[in-house]
Amino acid sequence: MAWTQTDLDTINAAIATGAKRVRFQTHEVEYQSLKDMLTARDLIKAEVLGADDRGGAIFVEYGGGY
Repeated sequence: MAWTQTDLDTINAAIATGAKRVRFQTHEVEYQSLKDMLTARDLIKAEVLGADDRGGAIFVEYGGGY
């Protein structure tokens, strides 16, 4: 999935309000912690801004069943 500026704005708004559930283009993610959200935000930001060095691997765990 290609991240967009809208996705970056969405996760930034969720961080600012303290929400842990974020709806992106085609899916919804519930983060376990602020640290997880900040990590995801940094990944999205790097892709949107076209950064070359993303600092290594990032692993995301998804648990269904809302």
